[in-house]
Amino acid sequence: MEIMQLADAGATALVAGMVKSTWETVRDATARFFQRGGGDVVEPELRLIDAARARLIETAESERASVEEKLRSELMIQLAAFLQKCPAAAGELQELVDKAQGPEAGSGARMSADHNTNSQVVISGGGINASGGINYRAPEAGR
Repeated sequence: MEIMQLADAGATALVAGMVKSTWETVRDATARFFQRGGGDVVEPELRLIDAARARLIETAESERASVEEKLRSELMIQLAAFLQKCPAAAGELQELVDKAQGPEAGSGARMSADHNTNSQVVISGGGINASGGINYRAPEAGR
């Protein structure tokens, strides 16, 4: 994969990871990537990543898409510049991208509940335990 393509994929993975509960894992993987450039490089690079995340987190929901796009561009430049100086780190970044995409990326369950008048829909990512049972009674006619 070309440096710019890898940097773009890496930036996309970072921005997506910034708003997830697994951010610390993504950040740790990012630190390992930057360690390939030497110990003195890691902290300055991570400061830029952390500042980008802070901007994203502090952004109003209505402006988030625009900020995400700007951050992707900035991070792509940062990652590409780092890869220019340290091409041996490409494998680490590719691993970060692969983990971010994961085997389940894009293959999650999809559900559509159209025209569901007087019904209930339960969606679960895991098991549901309704020890007392689940009871639903349709509303009486005329209500």
